[in-house]
Amino acid sequence: MSERFRAILVDKSDRGEKGQAFRFAEMTEPELMEGDVTIAVEHSSVNYKDGLAITGKAPIIRRFPLIPGIDLAGVVISSTHDGFTAGDRVILNGWGVGESHHGGFAQRARVKGDWLVKMPETLDSSRAMAIGTAGYTAMLAVTALEDNGVLPASGDVLVTGAAGGVGSIAIALLAGLGYRVVASTGRLTEEPYLRSLGASHVVDRSEFAGPVKPLAKARFAGAIDSVGSATLANVLSQINYGGAVAACGLAQGMDLPTSVAPFILRAVTLAGIDSVMCPTDRRERAWSRLARDLDFKKLSVITSQIPLDDVPLVAEEIVAGKVRGRVVVDL
Repeated sequence: MSERFRAILVDKSDRGEKGQAFRFAEMTEPELMEGDVTIAVEHSSVNYKDGLAITGKAPIIRRFPLIPGIDLAGVVISSTHDGFTAGDRVILNGWGVGESHHGGFAQRARVKGDWLVKMPETLDSSRAMAIGTAGYTAMLAVTALEDNGVLPASGDVLVTGAAGGVGSIAIALLAGLGYRVVASTGRLTEEPYLRSLGASHVVDRSEFAGPVKPLAKARFAGAIDSVGSATLANVLSQINYGGAVAACGLAQGMDLPTSVAPFILRAVTLAGIDSVMCPTDRRERAWSRLARDLDFKKLSVITSQIPLDDVPLVAEEIVAGKVRGRVVVDL
């Protein structure tokens, strides 16, 4: 008889086509989806997308019933994949896990080995999930700025949504690399926290909420934006000549009410950051850089840890913008 394990399952409710509900379930390995690697999940994390999936605030989940959780880290139990053997420590971010394939809010996972990255030696599963998709996305954004010539000597770099998971780790990474970071947040009470991560200056997000001008006063060499919509449009209008913005989120909305002016008059680059289908070589580069460049003392300040039972409550809070930094789930 297969060993049973705990999981969160999201299913359609009786509230109609768009309604869905979650439950805690006891499952067995035969109930997992297809894959060539089976993992004992030790830790996961709660991301904004997970909050949307569990609350049903956006159509993140594409098949039902499904175990949510776009992150997981743990130990390989069994594998028929050439790249992994039992005992390997692994990380998974994205690839539709937690959206169309059973995800990380369970004590077991079966996935494709091609989706996995071997855990750097300086990490364990708890620390890897403190970084999680948010930190991995932040590192992709930092490397995008570097690749587009935005260096510490270039000038100030703005981070929007600064108190969130991506923003918090982006600040810590940028500051550690020598950048002068300006943090934008709607929670100015978090200024001491943001400065502790390395922000040199903290501004109210309202500075980027007004009517969008084709071009405003140039203020920043670059930016990492997880907000989108009018905020991103206003940020683009304030980037220095030849600067770049790495866009990785849509907390405010998917629209972008901008013009071509920043691109053709100031040669600004808008770099899109996708963490879900990102190729393996770029993932490995990001995780290698995170293991090397991220200050783990700052990571511990960013991070809180919860049991699986608390995930639904945190899901509500993260969608409401009440979560600071990263939340690790201990499986």
